[in-house]
Amino acid sequence: MNGAWRCLTLHRQERSVRRVSEDPPASEPLPDALTAPRERFVAHLRSVRGLSPHTVRAYRGDVTALLQYLADSGRHDLAELDLPLLRGWMGVQHRSGHRRSTLARRAAAARAFTAWATRAGVLGSDPGWRLVAPRPGRALPAVLHPQQAAAALHASQRGAAEADPMALRDHAVVELLYATGIRVAELCGLDLGDIDRQRRLIRVLGKGAKERAVPYGLPAERALLRWLEHGRPALAQPHGAAALFLGARGGRVDQRIIRTVVHDAVGAVPGAPDMGPHGLRHSAATHLLEGGADLRAVQELLGHATLATTQLYTHVTVERLKAIHDRSHPRS
Repeated sequence: MNGAWRCLTLHRQERSVRRVSEDPPASEPLPDALTAPRERFVAHLRSVRGLSPHTVRAYRGDVTALLQYLADSGRHDLAELDLPLLRGWMGVQHRSGHRRSTLARRAAAARAFTAWATRAGVLGSDPGWRLVAPRPGRALPAVLHPQQAAAALHASQRGAAEADPMALRDHAVVELLYATGIRVAELCGLDLGDIDRQRRLIRVLGKGAKERAVPYGLPAERALLRWLEHGRPALAQPHGAAALFLGARGGRVDQRIIRTVVHDAVGAVPGAPDMGPHGLRHSAATHLLEGGADLRAVQELLGHATLATTQLYTHVTVERLKAIHDRSHPRS
């Protein structure tokens, strides 16, 4: 695919993504007495807890479903929300065949909502603290082998040699994601001022509005330099002036476009598992640990709130060692 046709195709993809992301959410037929506290709770999640738009959207949907269940039961006052109703709602979710992870998230959303409503004086007591749900299973994430990661990075260079702005951006994106292990939302939120090229550091605003500095290596630096010098100026528009990575029309790049970029790069590698940006994050963490990095250092780099989350990657490395042993040892 030549550069001009590829640019036009991505432009159409990004225009479609923008239309989808800007469509207003469908309104739910909730009574005003239930709609008002829901919106106050959503505002609390955004402004006080600083949760990501994705998390806020998920919690809003879960709380809406809970309040709809309350209304369908003939109760139109939030003060009538009690533990039996919460358990009944969770029972409906379970019988509908939802996964354990979904049930756990919806229970967490319900508990967060009732705790907030109690503090806000909307509920007299908190019925959610006694609500339990199955713990989500923690499946081991798929990761690339180092050779597969190198091949995916090489695949992302296609078109970059011709200085196609989109290709230069895509290569810089894949290099930076793998070099740093940052989340896709963190990458899309980067501004030009967040890059310290002299020390090869990026300033990342993570979950809960927590800021951290993450280093990156020379290959990512070279890809960033080519993007900044030869790619970004060709796309820059006033409305995207601060953003590090731009879309086809000059605004901040959309997360879904980045997911497509990573899927395409990894998909070009024979035998590689299907993955998006989060898979590159898993791979980067696993390769750091396999290379001898300290677990707490990896926790800091990834921006995990607890060490338990980072410890998941130690299980990944153990499983890979076992697989190697099974293939290689004569008495396995």
